[in-house]
Amino acid sequence: FVALFLLLHNEMVTGVYKSQEQGEVENGRCITKLENMGFRVGQGLIERFTKDTARFKDELDIMKFIYKDFWTTVFKKQIDNLRTNHQGIYVLQGNKFRLLTQMSSGKQYLDHAPKYLAFTCGLIRGGLSNLGIKSIVTAEVSAMPTCKFQVIIQTM
Repeated sequence: FVALFLLLHNEMVTGVYKSQEQGEVENGRCITKLENMGFRVGQGLIERFTKDTARFKDELDIMKFIYKDFWTTVFKKQIDNLRTNHQGIYVLQGNKFRLLTQMSSGKQYLDHAPKYLAFTCGLIRGGLSNLGIKSIVTAEVSAMPTCKFQVIIQTM
């Protein structure tokens, strides 16, 4: 399953960026398009994964679910670290993030990392949205294939 997901993800990224090269998508809109695709998938997946789950107590409980169950189901590997400042900011860190491990670890590939992370940012944001949490999700890579996803919870 993971191999199929990795292949599908690579084809999505390639397809979106090919349409940009052909002038079908404005430059700079590719990341947004991939993030929106991830958002819709995240909403659907979280609905399926939580149908038999008890209600969550609070925001931290939801983030623990994302950290343990959701991530493990999607990527077949638990995320390496979850940290919070207890003020609405969470950082999920993957030391060998699967969507980046197939790329070379040279610094010249750091520029390409955002397009391979946009879908996952949307996936997290979509899942949280369907659980009633509005958020901003960003990703940063300082050394391949380590990646940090920052989740900022937006208060209503």
